Amino acid sequence: MRGNHEWTVRDEDGVRREIRVSKEAGLFRFQTKRDDNASWTYFDNRKTHPSREDVEGLIDVLERKYQRKRAPYSDLQLARRMLADLPK
Repeated sequence: MRGNHEWTVRDEDGVRREIRVSKEAGLFRFQTKRDDNASWTYFDNRKTHPSREDVEGLIDVLERKYQRKRAPYSDLQLARRMLADLPK
C-alpha cells in the first residue's frame, strides 16, 4: 500500500529492530519493535517523537522510493521538515 514503509536495523547491542511508518492525516506515524520485546512502541509526533536515526532512515527509504517513482516528493519534503523540527 502506498504510504507505508518498513525496514529493519540492528541496535548497538545487536538486537534486530523493525520499523514501520505510515502516513495518516498528513503526518508520519512510527512503530518500532525489537526482537526481544513482544509489543510495538508507537510514536505519534505530537506527544512522543521517534528518534533522529529513525527519521533519517525514513528519509533514506523515501529518497530511494522517490527515484523509482514509488513515493511522492511531498512525502520526502514532509520527512525532511520533520527531521528539522525534532527536539534536540
